[in-house]
Amino acid sequence: MFDQYLYPNWPTSGDAYVRVKSCMTTRAGGHSLPPYDSFNLALHVGDDPVTVAANRAELDCVLPSQPIWLNQVHGIDVVDVDQLDICQTPVADAAVTTTPGRVLAIMTADCLPILMCDEDAKIIGIAHAGWRGLCAGVVENTIHSMLKKMNKPDSSLISAYLGPAIGPQSFEVGPEVRAAFIEQYPEDVEAFVDSHHAGKYLANLYNLATRRLRRLGVQSITGGDACTFLDEKFYSYRRNQRTGRMASFIWITAT
Repeated sequence: MFDQYLYPNWPTSGDAYVRVKSCMTTRAGGHSLPPYDSFNLALHVGDDPVTVAANRAELDCVLPSQPIWLNQVHGIDVVDVDQLDICQTPVADAAVTTTPGRVLAIMTADCLPILMCDEDAKIIGIAHAGWRGLCAGVVENTIHSMLKKMNKPDSSLISAYLGPAIGPQSFEVGPEVRAAFIEQYPEDVEAFVDSHHAGKYLANLYNLATRRLRRLGVQSITGGDACTFLDEKFYSYRRNQRTGRMASFIWITAT
């Protein structure tokens, strides 16, 4: 039986080691019936809304407050939830906060969740990085939003954790995806290898995200060792199409 929650062990320094908390869900637990079995947290995939509400209620045992859910559109917009009515569901693919106890959330089923914090535990960020958002700049926008809000333009103070996503042996893409990345950064060609299907490539989302973080000056990057497609404890849109969504959460403790 799979664990219902995963708790990333990402090395952070300073106050962040104690004060920044995070967790991620798997398919285990919950009440959803196939094909959403069983801990689906998304309202937009066709699951019974009452069941999804019951699943979300189970998060009360692991989170300090109701998470800030986003309406994710594979874009690059970042919402500052400190300026947000918490009853709102903003259209965005990333979020930042400096408020202790406020929980940031990203839902995924192959796309890459990226969790970020600074070493003083003053600010956290989270980003939904599918290939479109990653290529368009969601990572850059999130880091820039964090630095602006910190008023401390030193990205080396930020740590990042790469959550469960489709792995490099499973993410087959067309030549247009490869071209979109290497048009910006020719060296990113190293994140693509030939597939056994002619004209197709296997893309490494973890590698592409790491390269962007490093270009921004982020030094501490961990995670990136899962494959949602191959590991049945995760939802995978590429594997099942009609399926549920997991969630990744990050927050600053109140004390």
